[in-house]
Amino acid sequence: MYHTIQFGAEFVADLEVSSKQPLERVVLRKGDRLKAQVRPYVVETKTGPAEVADLFFEDGTAARRGPFRCFAFVD
Repeated sequence: MYHTIQFGAEFVADLEVSSKQPLERVVLRKGDRLKAQVRPYVVETKTGPAEVADLFFEDGTAARRGPFRCFAFVD
């Protein structure tokens, strides 16, 4: 299921376009709205556990490990 998410903070993402192409670095800016499938999980960081999500966008691209603190659900 796709959800509309809005970024509340700037997030630099390594965008997966295709497994045959190198990652593309993109900046998702505060206020940007995108439709994405969100697959959440927790990772261990130097400061403790952090909630992140893999974001799968409608155009077939994906961004991994997007911090939950950087986006919110609009719908």
